[in-house]
Amino acid sequence: QVQLVESGGGLVQPGGSLRLSCAASGFTFSIYAMGWVRQAPGKGFEWVSGISSGGSITTYADSVKGRFTISRDNAKNTLYLQINSLKSEDTAVYYCAKGVGPRATLTTAQYDYWGQGTQVTVSA
Repeated sequence: QVQLVESGGGLVQPGGSLRLSCAASGFTFSIYAMGWVRQAPGKGFEWVSGISSGGSITTYADSVKGRFTISRDNAKNTLYLQINSLKSEDTAVYYCAKGVGPRATLTTAQYDYWGQGTQVTVSA
């Protein structure tokens, strides 16, 4: 069965950095796009980044462009999200998700499995 396990969240000061990881299993990781979506307290889900199956194409929400970098290691079945210059508004639970095809996307309908999430809290 598909399993997505996020890690790397935590408490960080404004301006700090984190790298989130998502270990994938139960499917052929290298042929599917992957993405990251977050949910801030009291708010809806926001897709922040997507990456194509081969890793050559990435897409980002305007709110995170220039600060977030998505990447993947298909040999390790692992997805990453490097988050720099953290702001308080980045506080959220971050989920990784498996795409239904190979194309990078920020569309909910193009993802079929999500992990359990990892909490990122930005506070002084």
